[in-house]
Amino acid sequence: MSLQDKVAIVTGGAGALGRAVIIGFLEDDALVAATDRDASRLSILSADLTPGGRDRFFGVSVDVTVEESVRELVADVIAQAGRLDILVNVVGGYTPGDLLATDEPTWDRMMTINLKSTYLCCRAALPALIAGGGGRIINVAARSVVPPVGGSLAYTVAKSGVIALTQALAHEARPHRITVNAVLPSTLDTWANRKAMPDADTSSWVTPESVARAIRFLASDAAADVTGTLLLI
Repeated sequence: MSLQDKVAIVTGGAGALGRAVIIGFLEDDALVAATDRDASRLSILSADLTPGGRDRFFGVSVDVTVEESVRELVADVIAQAGRLDILVNVVGGYTPGDLLATDEPTWDRMMTINLKSTYLCCRAALPALIAGGGGRIINVAARSVVPPVGGSLAYTVAKSGVIALTQALAHEARPHRITVNAVLPSTLDTWANRKAMPDADTSSWVTPESVARAIRFLASDAAADVTGTLLLI
C-alpha cells in the first residue's frame, strides 16, 4: 500500500499503537505529524526512526482535548506540509468500574480523552480534508463495547460514542470524498497491558502492528469506497 506524498496526523503517536501506525505510514512513504502531550516522548520516538523516516516525521506537543490547541495543530501541519490527507485518532484511555464505582471526575475524564478528543480533531481536520479534495479519517474504538457490557461503564459509553460519531460523520463527509471508519481492536498486547493484567489470558490479544496494518489499509486508495465501517480486530 502506497501513501506516497500523503500527509497524516496521528494523535497519541508516542503510545504503542500510535508508534506502530507511524512506522507503517512512514514505510508507505507518507509524511506524518504525531501528537503527544509529552514532548520528550516524541523526541524518543523520532530518535528511534530510520534516518529516511525521520525526514518525513515531525512531532507536535499538544493536548488534543483543547479546541484551540487542535486548531493550531492542523494549522501547523498545513503550514509545514501544505495539505492534510489523513487523520488517525489514536488518543484514548481506560478506567474500569461499574456505574456505582464511576464518580463524576472519572466519567468526565473518559468522555474527554476518548470522545471529545476524537470530536475536536475531526472537526478541526475536516475543512482541510475538504479543501484537499478528499481524505481519510480513522478512529479507534474498542471491540469490548460491541455489544456494550458492564464493568467499564464510562469507557464503554465513550467508545460507543466514537462509533456513533464515526458512522454519522461518514454520511456527512461522503459527498466530499472523505471516508470515515473505525477500528475496534480487542486488548492490545503491549508491555503496559501485560504489566497491568499479569494473570490475563493473552491468547485473544492483538498486536499494535496488526491493528496498524488495518489502519494502513483504511488510509490507502484501496479503501476509497469503504466508509462508515467498523473493523473488528
